[in-house]
Amino acid sequence: MNLLADEGVDAPIVARLRQDGHEVLYIAELEPGIPDDVVLSRANANSALLLTADKDFGELVFRLSRVHAGVILLRLAGLSLEAKADLVAVAIEERGAQFKDAFTVISPGVIRLRPRA
Repeated sequence: MNLLADEGVDAPIVARLRQDGHEVLYIAELEPGIPDDVVLSRANANSALLLTADKDFGELVFRLSRVHAGVILLRLAGLSLEAKADLVAVAIEERGAQFKDAFTVISPGVIRLRPRA
């Protein structure tokens, strides 16, 4: 799967996804500090799903109607880095095809999808 991870995504999540064979561009390695709208534009330019822990992308997608190939919002506070990486890897393995063109929230024990209208 082709992903772009925002800089707020924990590095062990990015490492695990790469280990599992996913192509993951990581803003923290490429262009730290760029604005959210530029991050979303980079994801679109790469036809990548955006992986983020930043709720502000919900505003860009829903209130400002920004185009996206898919956004995955991680709400995993309180979990260990290893548990976060495992949960995200399993979610993408089992349901990743459904995340395309949707706004997805992954939290412990639940995955919520809202397809793009």
